[in-house]
Formats: sequence, C-alpha cells, structure tokens
Amino acid sequence: MGPPGAGKGTHAVLLARDLSAPHISTGDMLREAVREGRPLGLKAKEFMDRGALVPDEVVIGLVEERLRKDDAKTGFILDGFPRTVDQAESLDRCLEALKMPLDHVIYFKTTLAMVIRRLSGRRVCGQCGKTYHMTNFRPKKEGVCDACQGSLVQRPDDHEDAIENRLRVYEKQTAPLIEYYGKRKVLAEVDGDLDVDPLRVILKDLFSRKQGQPVRR
Repeated sequence: MGPPGAGKGTHAVLLARDLSAPHISTGDMLREAVREGRPLGLKAKEFMDRGALVPDEVVIGLVEERLRKDDAKTGFILDGFPRTVDQAESLDRCLEALKMPLDHVIYFKTTLAMVIRRLSGRRVCGQCGKTYHMTNFRPKKEGVCDACQGSLVQRPDDHEDAIENRLRVYEKQTAPLIEYYGKRKVLAEVDGDLDVDPLRVILKDLFSRKQGQPVRR
C-alpha cells in the first residue's frame, strides 16, 4: 500500500515474477469477472455501469474466489486491496477461513514531489489499458501503444490538481491501514521514492525474512 504513484502496481508485477506467485489486482479481477459473465461480475457491473463504487462484499467475494484457485495456494501478491480498514477486516476473515495468513504488508512511503512527477508523466492506452511513463517507460512510438497501436492518453485524475485531491482521499481512507497492519506486526515500510531496480532488490530481500521482522530502508 501507499499513495497513488508510489509504484505499487509496478512492483506487484515484478514481485509476482520473482516469487512465481500470482499477481492479484482487484481492478483486473473486476474486469475479468464482468467479461466472463460470472455472477459476482454481473453484480459488480450493475454498479460500474452507473459509475458507483463496487460494494466491499462484492470485491471481497471476488478476492476469495480468486484465492481459491490452485495457483494461489502457495502464495500470492495482492495489488489494490484492501483500501480501507473495513476492507482489511473483511480480508482478514476471508484469509482466516482459507487458512492463508498474510506474511507481509508493504507500505511504499513516498513524497508528494515524487508522486506528482510519476503520475503527471503517466500515459494509458485508451484501447487496451496498458500503462506507460514519459520518463521511465516510454512507448516505442510517441503517443502509440506498443501492444495494440491504440492512442495513449493522460487520465484526468493524473493532472496535478487532481493528484492532490487523490492524495487527500488516500490520507483519509487508506493511511489508517498503516496503523492497522502495524499493530499486527506484518507491516514493512520501504522507500517509495527509490528507482525500480534498487527497490526491487530490497523487496526480494524482504521476502526472504521471517514474518514480523521489521524492515525500514
């Protein structure tokens, strides 16, 4: 967890690759469930179609559904969930039922200047959703997606004024999770301002440590 632009999605993908564990993104799960027409997906679609937030019980249902698959039985990386203490409590109950305790919750502590720099440089394919960055991960052809040749756009919420509002929402809703998981001694704080490669090394080292051993880098 961490503020928007902290690098959570990037490192979730890399960690999943390094640990041979599935990368479980709630956003991807929602889109897949809708596309496949599964019952929870159809329920989520009702809310998504009218621009409303998908209720926690639907999201946690999808998470539990995903964690029951064989590839998650030896480990998984959760990306984008939980976002609130209520969601964290629901996740705890789900994991307890599945007998799959959390080993680590990674907090990417990131400065405002870095968040603005990263998000304002982000571009997204309007067709397939692939993400690029004008500094760190540029497309081969300016403004064109490498994967599907769709046009790259800047999301409205990646403009500087919108970023500051997103950070206020984060502080109100998500930051309390730092205390929540800190009390459970599973929280690991890392420097979200670091570039990808040095932070990747730190995270790989973290996962070789025992549960509850603090890491501050």
